[in-house]
Amino acid sequence: MHPNTRYLFIASMDVAPEKEALFNEVYDTEHIPLLLKVPGVLSAVRCTNEPLELAIAGTRKRIQVEGEPRYSAMYELESAEVLVSDAWAKAVDQGRWPTEVRPFVRNHRHVLRKIMG
Repeated sequence: MHPNTRYLFIASMDVAPEKEALFNEVYDTEHIPLLLKVPGVLSAVRCTNEPLELAIAGTRKRIQVEGEPRYSAMYELESAEVLVSDAWAKAVDQGRWPTEVRPFVRNHRHVLRKIMG
């Protein structure tokens, strides 16, 4: 984690199956690079949900959470104000994202976490 990270913003969503290839291409080649140029965005990483099995309290457990989005992007931020900045607002509406991708995403989850310590 970047030493200046004070917040972690997590944007999660699903995408229509017929748009999945476009979604991933635009996210990786346009959306993330544009957001990384926003002052106060320190890093970004994308991930997908995976089945979870863990050992806890002496037993092996499978954790199943229904309805969670498949895709997530996690952004390390210097402050929560980054998300309401003019630069952020401009970046999220550039490229093909607003017209070719956003109409096909659903099941959004947006979470902001403050780093402790």
